[in-house]
Amino acid sequence: MILTAMNNKTPKAIKGYWSNGRFVKPEEIALEEVGPPSKTQLKAEAGEKQALGEALLTLRADLMARLDLPEKLLDAIAQAKKITNFEGRRRQMQFIGKLMRPLDCDPIRAAIDEQANGSADLTLALHLAEQWRDKLIASDEMLSDWLTAYPATDSQQLRALIRQARKDIAKLEIPGEAPRHGKAYREIFQLVKLAMSQES
Repeated sequence: MILTAMNNKTPKAIKGYWSNGRFVKPEEIALEEVGPPSKTQLKAEAGEKQALGEALLTLRADLMARLDLPEKLLDAIAQAKKITNFEGRRRQMQFIGKLMRPLDCDPIRAAIDEQANGSADLTLALHLAEQWRDKLIASDEMLSDWLTAYPATDSQQLRALIRQARKDIAKLEIPGEAPRHGKAYREIFQLVKLAMSQES
């Protein structure tokens, strides 16, 4: 009898309870109790999908086309854009949320994020173009490196822009303040960005 009583005791660090001669841990309870989602969970999911639906109203056309959304949802979004009445728009957004329930929202979130933050490839390309522009203005040796990498570049135009950008920087420079840049500085960036996009 004493042995049985001692066997039924558990270390204090482990939480749970005894049921039908078996010790049940909280994580096992959670696994056993997985059932249909609660009303609160369903309401939260519906609210999130409605918010995503609202974000779809401002999504660029190219990103929207990539999502391959159902025709009924696209029509509902087009109608929502035309509604100016507050109550009518609220109801239309609820309808859009309802239409979105069966959809996988990960691609929609990704498209919304891409519109908000830009694609990673585009961001990288812009950073590279900025780096090339700054190197070209800073050093004459970089011009030959650029022309080797991008031989289709109009070298005379680029040389003229670099000279002008250097003059602008010297002319606009105010001691103690961040450097100011003129039109040539921006044009070098556009030229570099265009050349890089054509090569890729």
